[in-house]
Amino acid sequence: MDDNSPESVIGGKSFTAVAINCAAKAGEWIKSKSGSFSQLNLKYSQHDLVTEVDKGCERLIRNLIGTHFPHHSFLGEEGVEPGPEASAKALEEASDAEYLWIVDPIDGTTNYVHGFPFYSVSIALARRGQVIVGVIYDPSRDELFVAERGKGAYVHGRKMQVSGETALSQSLIATGFPADHLEALPQNLQGVQELAPKVRNLRVAGSAALHLAYVAAGRLSGFWEIGLNAWDIAAGSLLVEESGGRITDTRGEPYHLGVRNVAASNGQIHGEFVGALKTH
Repeated sequence: MDDNSPESVIGGKSFTAVAINCAAKAGEWIKSKSGSFSQLNLKYSQHDLVTEVDKGCERLIRNLIGTHFPHHSFLGEEGVEPGPEASAKALEEASDAEYLWIVDPIDGTTNYVHGFPFYSVSIALARRGQVIVGVIYDPSRDELFVAERGKGAYVHGRKMQVSGETALSQSLIATGFPADHLEALPQNLQGVQELAPKVRNLRVAGSAALHLAYVAAGRLSGFWEIGLNAWDIAAGSLLVEESGGRITDTRGEPYHLGVRNVAASNGQIHGEFVGALKTH
């Protein structure tokens, strides 16, 4: 860590170290509560769940970050009303912040509720709208994915690199089933119908953040989903970029924090991938 770099350090405190510490503590707490939550509520639809563990985890992360960086802004999923309009408004209100932490305390709550071990803590830091730190932690596997802009991306301390597939026909692609079952879900299902015959296979495991981390680690060739939010994508976007991959919207336009329809890949299949998505 370069202590002279304003991108990664302020007042002698490393942004990345704080993000890692927050993710680790949150993950430990999430695991300790597994199977013992008492409140299960619906948010935007019957597909969109929240527990007191999500809310408590976000408070924990927010408090830890506030201890180190009290003047930074914070955007967390559980602090925003459900629905795409509220999400867009919350991001717009925070968009002028010099430093903005973007947090999903449990990405994959439905999995967590059912004991399906594919969920994660996602923490990103954006400086003037550009993600400079991304951390995704999988408590079930004790896997920590970390990226710093310009410094690569790592898992288990080893540098990650995207996969080498050069065609969709060779590719393992992931997607998700959006909580918005009126608009986003039908669009995503059209994408499934379009891509399924063209790829090696499809996976739907239920955590956009972990899917993006898997693209970065070379375990998936690509991932797309319609109707996501900044907290689902921000950390993973940097992991993908720093591992040599590419992330855009589903039309191939450059990624930014306001992107809701996302496509990420190893880069080599991206044109063919996005081209197939455009057809629907």
